[in-house]
Parts: sequence; C-alpha cells; structure tokens
Amino acid sequence: MQNTAHIYSELPDRDTMGGRLSRARDSAGLTIAELARRLGVKASTIQAWESDRSQPRANRLAMLAGVLNVSLSWLLHGVGASPADESRSDLVQAVSTNLQRLQRLHEETASIIAQIERDLARAANLE
Repeated sequence: MQNTAHIYSELPDRDTMGGRLSRARDSAGLTIAELARRLGVKASTIQAWESDRSQPRANRLAMLAGVLNVSLSWLLHGVGASPADESRSDLVQAVSTNLQRLQRLHEETASIIAQIERDLARAANLE
C-alpha cells in the first residue's frame, strides 16, 4: 500500500493571510518598520497586508517567505509548518538542554557537599 501522506493531510491554518503574515513577522522578531525596510516598501503597506486590506504581489510574497523563513504555501494557504511550530520545537529543545545541564550540576554539587561533610567529620575526629 502506498503512503499517501503529504502536506495537505494536516488541517490548514485557518487564519487569514494577513494574520499568518503578522504571526510570522512576530516569530522572526521583526517590527513592521524593519520588515518594510527589508522589503523596500512602506510600513503602511505591511500594515495593509497584515490587516487584509490588500495583498502583496507575487514577487513580494516570495520575498516575504524568504525574509520570514516560512514556506510560501503556509503564508498563502496555511498549509505546512507554521513558524510558531518550529520555534516552539526550538524552545522545547533549549529548555530540555538547560534542564539536563542543571541536573548534572545538581548531582555534582551534591557530591561536593558530601565530600565536604566527610572531610569535616574526619577533621573533627582528629582534634
């Protein structure tokens, strides 16, 4: 039996294109002014796109997807991985790594405390 899974097998993001654009911009850590400057458009143009009052032309869509590091299919139709999904995964990985580091440090600290306690007990017996 063939595997028929593809990018359309998941439910699409039901937000508008402007909403997806706004979320992707936030996820990229860009202000409206910064994104406008990178694309060579006015900030009011970005605001119009994000509020669904107008839509970018094809060449700007491709630039948006590249600058915001999202797929064109997600930006246009909400199909595929959203930037929030990717950044959430990165955040989980970072927190997990820090937790493992803290656990190792905790074990090392406990070992040092036990050694100090033994040394103090031994020193008290020598007096």
